[in-house]
Amino acid sequence: MAFDGVTIANVVQEMNQELIGGRLYKIAQPENDELLLTIKTSNGQKRLFISAGASLPLIYLTNTNKPSPMTAPNFCMLLRKHLQNGRIVSITQPGLERIIHIEVEHLDEMGDLCRKTLVVEIMGKHSNIIFCNEEHMIIDSIKHVSAAVSSVREVLPGKPYFVAQTQDKLDALTVEYPAFREALSSKPQPTFKALYGSFEGISPILAQELCFQAGIDGEQPTAALDEAAYQKLFTAFKTMVQSIQAGDFTPNIAYTGTQPVDFAAIPLTMYTTGTDHTVAYDSMSQLLESYYAEKNTITRIRQKSSDLRRIVQTALERNVKKYDLQLRQMKDTEKRETYRIYGELLNTYGYSAQPGDKSLEAINYYTNEPVTIPLDPTLTALENAKKYFDKYNKMKRTYEALSELTKEVKEEIDHLETISAALDIALQEEDLVEIKEELTESGYIRRKGGSKKTKITSKPFHYISSDGFHIYVGKNNYQNEELTFKFATGNDWWFHAKGIPGSHVIVKTEGDGEMPDRTFEEAGRLAAYYSKGRGQEKVEIDYIQKKHVKKPGGAKPGFVVYYTNYSLMIDSNIEGIEQVN
Repeated sequence: MAFDGVTIANVVQEMNQELIGGRLYKIAQPENDELLLTIKTSNGQKRLFISAGASLPLIYLTNTNKPSPMTAPNFCMLLRKHLQNGRIVSITQPGLERIIHIEVEHLDEMGDLCRKTLVVEIMGKHSNIIFCNEEHMIIDSIKHVSAAVSSVREVLPGKPYFVAQTQDKLDALTVEYPAFREALSSKPQPTFKALYGSFEGISPILAQELCFQAGIDGEQPTAALDEAAYQKLFTAFKTMVQSIQAGDFTPNIAYTGTQPVDFAAIPLTMYTTGTDHTVAYDSMSQLLESYYAEKNTITRIRQKSSDLRRIVQTALERNVKKYDLQLRQMKDTEKRETYRIYGELLNTYGYSAQPGDKSLEAINYYTNEPVTIPLDPTLTALENAKKYFDKYNKMKRTYEALSELTKEVKEEIDHLETISAALDIALQEEDLVEIKEELTESGYIRRKGGSKKTKITSKPFHYISSDGFHIYVGKNNYQNEELTFKFATGNDWWFHAKGIPGSHVIVKTEGDGEMPDRTFEEAGRLAAYYSKGRGQEKVEIDYIQKKHVKKPGGAKPGFVVYYTNYSLMIDSNIEGIEQVN
């Protein structure tokens, strides 16, 4: 799943088709490392999304807008100053490097025509967006890289821009057979590794595909290849290069079953057996947006929820340690009944004990079994009995106190785990607002003096089953509570993953509670998907009509009890269930 040089070539081709001659109408910076450019072209308005995020760098054309901060960051303001209303004159890629040069023509402060270049580097954690002048000097960049961070290249205003050559790779677009063979044979590695290690722009998945097309086992070492194998591999390689040069791309995602596993700009023919298959897309931008949109959203929301996650995790760890300690202390009180019986038996049979005895043999009249009672030889039998009763009473008090405390701590652990599950399914910032409010109400976050409760705008997930029934899924404990006890009516159906944190799922029946089996299964899948059981092969789901679900007095938000229910075992695959919002 690499954003390789061939994928970049496909994106550059699409950008040239759609953006050349267009004018930069709007420049926005939705996140610290993202740009969203709106371009007016002869064919209408286009948007270009660029991310230099270390975990998920991307660039593609999109129809989707993103909200921007009220105050634009400095880099965004600089681009607006220089490039607003500028005309895109060229979009190029050096070789198969993961770099795109977007050259923009604009009028400077004096009204003279000049050109500047926006350089997009898609290089994992080293990704960047760099703004350069005509002399290739850096005006600014979305990320600054000083000499303290990189000894290879500084990316700072006033420094010259150049591409750091940290890998000795050949240009895949110009290499001929002798150099191709020499590059591979000089590397004593599996063939597919030698391929992507020798040529720029080639990812491991493309290397495996080339080996497959040539009829070679990619894991086979290069030393084991004969001349015919090298010739076949070069033929497959050259065919790919010719397709790239001709702009003949086939964006496709490879699936194993229903799980997407890879994508590429050339056909992945090795995924054509068994449950493996590919799905072709009209454009690479469409593919990337489809493939990465949800992943990018999750990555961003995880970054934004990091503080809340840290609070929850810290509280969880503290409560788990407390709970484990309390359970150990509870275990130490298990002998309390034994001490009570020793005391009673000494009161009954103590007359037979002699001064200085270290034990007393007696019959336990509760079980009619003989028992040996240890004695303190310095004490009388009655004094030993009192000592055992004192131990019993102390342990009894400890047990009673711990029974209540462990119950409270276990409820708190369960509560925190449900909040953790809610953080896992949050997709938008407004979802985090409600979770933060719950943590504040629970005392984990201090409300600032005089501040009011935050306005809640997050809403439950809304789906429609294949049979037309409306299904609602709570995103957090407050929404679960609202759905179950205020929104649902008596004959609506309630679903929840058994014994694990998860969302309340409500199916509206609008009547007598009758539903087709398919809707029961789809609601069960949603309950499995929006729980800690997501991804498991099978998840057990409890379901019951809402009228049988009760809330215990004083229970935490979203906690319920029920005493009769149905159960089903189902997977957490929700593909094909229509989502309304």
